Amino acid sequence: MGRVEESIDVDVPVRVVYDQWTSFERFPEFMEGVEEVRQLDDLHAHWKTKIAGLSREFETEIIERVPDERVSWRTSSKNVKHTGMVSLRPIDATRTRVTMIMEFQPTGLAEKAADKLGVLDRMVSGDLRRFKHFVEERDTAGDG
Repeated sequence: MGRVEESIDVDVPVRVVYDQWTSFERFPEFMEGVEEVRQLDDLHAHWKTKIAGLSREFETEIIERVPDERVSWRTSSKNVKHTGMVSLRPIDATRTRVTMIMEFQPTGLAEKAADKLGVLDRMVSGDLRRFKHFVEERDTAGDG
């Protein structure tokens, strides 16, 4: 099983970060390869992704949600197996450290090779950088 852990500091308060991170349907705006996330209910979402030409649809289930602190999830589909957690830690009143941890089971030769080459690590790092820009710009614009 592969594992990725990446962190980034964002220049907005933890409440703004939490509110944006739990707006799952906005994920395509900053997550590479995510085409759509549709919230099904408070605990479930349906995802459409296309990564390296491979399209997938799957569902996730929120298994823990602690406001302003963390969100944990797992897939509930058989074709995609991963779990994850985003934790939020206030640095001070206006800055937050965001840490994402994902564990996944690569299937097929291409996914196993991508795992060995650190492709997911780079994707998660890029997603966090784009999230930083996304949440800081929204907060500056008064949308946070």
